[in-house]
Amino acid sequence: MSTQDTHESVSAEVAARVERRWATIAVIIIVMMALLAAFAGIHRATMPQPRVEITDPSRLHLSGEFVESNLGSVLEANGNVTVRAIGQQYSFTPACIVVPADTPITLRATSADVVHGILIQGTNVNTMLVPGYISEQLMRFTKTGDYLMPCQEFCSFGHEGMWGKVKVIDKTEFANRAKGGGRLSCVGQ
Repeated sequence: MSTQDTHESVSAEVAARVERRWATIAVIIIVMMALLAAFAGIHRATMPQPRVEITDPSRLHLSGEFVESNLGSVLEANGNVTVRAIGQQYSFTPACIVVPADTPITLRATSADVVHGILIQGTNVNTMLVPGYISEQLMRFTKTGDYLMPCQEFCSFGHEGMWGKVKVIDKTEFANRAKGGGRLSCVGQ
């Protein structure tokens, strides 16, 4: 066996070892990504929602959870806030939602007519509103201020004018407003 054959055999061994290392790294990355996807799915961080709630879109304003007097923000007994809203051509009801900062918020919304979408700019809140189904989105705002809420699903010719607003106010100010009971919104402010 010559020195050239020995050198080629050593080079082949080194190359095989390097390839095994890279293959191992690739497998580890794939397994980690699969575990992260499973973890996110288990903790309600991805669509579809773990449970499906339905409603009759033809009766939204007449009875049930989405009657006019039940729309807007409400402070629950446990300190969380629930917001109920409806998307319909070409507006959100209420058009302006008021919520407190640093508080767990549950957005429950549906559509009265066609598929709409709620996207709260500057946040990770993004959900579709499908007629007959209730969308639930958990959120929390850390900063006060106004956030635009456009419809991000094309819903017909008036789509470009379908905007809402989320007004995030101080937690104590929200609590003071909520003392009077009823639903809160910032429509007309």
